[in-house]
Amino acid sequence: MTGTTPPPNDALLAATALVMQFGGMRAVDGMSLDLQRGEILGLIGPNGAGKTTMFNLLAGSLRPTAGRIVAAGVNVTRESPDKRIVRGIGRTFQIPRPFAEMTVLENVLTGAQRQAGENMLANFLAPGRVAREERDAVDKARGLLDFLTLSHLANEPARVLSGGQRKLLELARVLMADPKAILLDEPAAGVNPALLEFIIARILELNARGTTILLIEHNMDMVARLCGRIIVMAQGRLLRAGKPDDVARDPAVIEAYLGVAA
Repeated sequence: MTGTTPPPNDALLAATALVMQFGGMRAVDGMSLDLQRGEILGLIGPNGAGKTTMFNLLAGSLRPTAGRIVAAGVNVTRESPDKRIVRGIGRTFQIPRPFAEMTVLENVLTGAQRQAGENMLANFLAPGRVAREERDAVDKARGLLDFLTLSHLANEPARVLSGGQRKLLELARVLMADPKAILLDEPAAGVNPALLEFIIARILELNARGTTILLIEHNMDMVARLCGRIIVMAQGRLLRAGKPDDVARDPAVIEAYLGVAA
């Protein structure tokens, strides 16, 4: 089973000729990609290919040396991550770092956006609205914890979570912002087989509900099951793009991964 195949030319997020230079090294070198509405797109490549740097550029954690990033028709190249999440572009991290002493529920609530209570004045002028939004946010957060089978840990400090549970918590936090697209950074890394199957099922469910997903992942079986289209990076550049089966048989892709001529 794979993600839906979207119509062409319906990019929710598009990068054109991105360059990210660190001193004399180009981690990303003229890289372009388009994330189509409704799809699950895989971004793969050998270690050092520039995938994480590309992810950080798309999420706003880094500003490119050159190139352009457009989200839903708006140039966001210079925008910060918090502005991009408001536009509907969220991301997870390969190694989640929750607030260890806050409860699991409180960690999820940190993902809520544009709450009236964030404005000091609103707490005095509109306390009813602030209280109502806080109740709604708690209800929403509890629903997400239920969706990700973390409800029984809602009131526990996040430090008690296993590595796999922290990945689920990270996803719940992002979902609090109602993203149109989620950039998932290696959700299967360090996860046991049973939890991996659960994560795959939840990604498919989110996609079926209309969430667009860009996935970095080394687990090629997972990528093949989820993604209708794959982009391969090598040495900071686009190496190949296409359907999973076609990409897997490409001699250039095989050589990039194995380091030998196919």
